Amino acid sequence: MLWFFFALTTAICESFRDVFNKKSLKTNDVYIVAWSLNFFTVVFLLPLVFVTGIPEIGDRFFLALAVNSILNGLAFLALMKAIQASDLSKVAPMTTFTPLFLLLTSPLIVGEFPNPSGFIGIALIVTGAYLLNLNARKSGYLAPFKMLWKERGTKLGLLVAFLWSITANFDKIGVQNSAPIFWVASMFAGITLLLSPLVIINSGLKLSKWGSIGKSLVLIGLFNAIAVAFQMFALNLTLVAYVISVKRTSAIFSVVWSKLIFKESGFQERVFGASVMVSGVICIALSG
Repeated sequence: MLWFFFALTTAICESFRDVFNKKSLKTNDVYIVAWSLNFFTVVFLLPLVFVTGIPEIGDRFFLALAVNSILNGLAFLALMKAIQASDLSKVAPMTTFTPLFLLLTSPLIVGEFPNPSGFIGIALIVTGAYLLNLNARKSGYLAPFKMLWKERGTKLGLLVAFLWSITANFDKIGVQNSAPIFWVASMFAGITLLLSPLVIINSGLKLSKWGSIGKSLVLIGLFNAIAVAFQMFALNLTLVAYVISVKRTSAIFSVVWSKLIFKESGFQERVFGASVMVSGVICIALSG
């Protein structure tokens, strides 16, 4: 059950990260926020790398690093654009579709498939995502799913979920061919390097823009560093699909923070959907 504690800590920290993403995007552009998230994550992870040391590098490390640096770079840009375009309480639940995509990607990439109890838990989490838009059902039973295509933010959120269903598997490969902390530090350094030219091209490194960088962007990196470190530890203990399923309960916390901090609407139906998601998490935890 240690993996469950690690994965839940990841979920909570990710919800805090997205709150500060939303706040930062009010005064900074997408590229600066995405770059800063990755840069400050590396800054906070580096001391842990010095403590844990540089591990022996396996044959598949650099393949996993290249794939995840590229796909996560795209995912973070899409996530920032999604959060900027729509309510956080609408975007965050879209990432709960990652476990559904993992049913396809995990068997192909790492040869893993959940047991029946774990499969039920994943299904409940996806069902919870449907219930988060339950009020739309008056327009038809498929309306909650059709709503996903009405807003740019939710469509981008689904793209992020799919990309993360791929990168989660390569995370496991990266950890198995190195060590948890070293892997995530290397990956976020790779993402930072890949995003740097895009920041220069799209944001121009103007002093007026960079001068607005403050505590929010630093806190994004801090919470993300904690989240990914605990995620890597969890991946070493159980199946990718289980870890990502629990991690995606960050949507539950994000819905709560969205109501308390940003005063977003639709709180009651989203709490109902979140309760179903929690039942899925419990099912997955018991199956472990």
